[in-house]
Amino acid sequence: MVRTLPMLLRVGMSETVAYRVEFLVWVLTATQPLVMMSLMTFIAREQSFDGHSAPDFVAYYLATLIVRHLTGSWVSWRLTQEIRMGTLAMRLLRPIHPFYAHLASQLAAIPLRAVIAVVLAAILLMTSGAATLPHDAVQLALAPMSIMLAWLISFSVYFTIGSLALFLTETVAIGTIYFSLFSLFSGYLMPLDMLPYPIETLAGWLPFKFMLAVPVTILTQDLSTTACVHLLGGQVVWVVITTALALWTWSHGIKRFEAVGN
Repeated sequence: MVRTLPMLLRVGMSETVAYRVEFLVWVLTATQPLVMMSLMTFIAREQSFDGHSAPDFVAYYLATLIVRHLTGSWVSWRLTQEIRMGTLAMRLLRPIHPFYAHLASQLAAIPLRAVIAVVLAAILLMTSGAATLPHDAVQLALAPMSIMLAWLISFSVYFTIGSLALFLTETVAIGTIYFSLFSLFSGYLMPLDMLPYPIETLAGWLPFKFMLAVPVTILTQDLSTTACVHLLGGQVVWVVITTALALWTWSHGIKRFEAVGN
């Protein structure tokens, strides 16, 4: 895997460039934070709403958009297509586990996503002002690490959903249910501290928070180094859990895979 990683990254970058329209479609599907930002800033334009001012909402939702662009994954869709069409058989002939092959392919698209994220970050600074953002150098240095861990959790979860196509004939409904839960418990629609207490408490025990709310919090709130490390530790735990779940689902499902052809 280590020896072939540069080649896999080149292939992944080539696929992203070749299918740039598909890449653009994926980018445009993550615009929900802009809708919520318009709504929340309108509500809080004269006075704070639930402890959040209009600049706070601008900073939160633009940071949410940045994290969503950098951590989103479409591996479940691609894996489902390979299983359904039988093209997975060709991938199984290669000496690299599909989990790591798809991981490298998705990783190669991050530089192009980062270009979009840089533009959004510039807008964030110009619209919300530096006063609403953290200034601690250590916290800012930990933010990219948190985003990478969030991406690993997201990739593993989507790989698990894609692997379920080895057991089921249709996984679209599962993906829809998953995204609904993600939108509620990750902070994608609104900050978690604005949710009712039972839901906020439940969100703290689910992986969705560590896929989006944690890096957004590190990007937008002043935290102590201890608090940041604690949040990163929670992300590491969920990386281990979701990766193990993805590999377990794959190893048990691949025994059911059959493909025939010329």
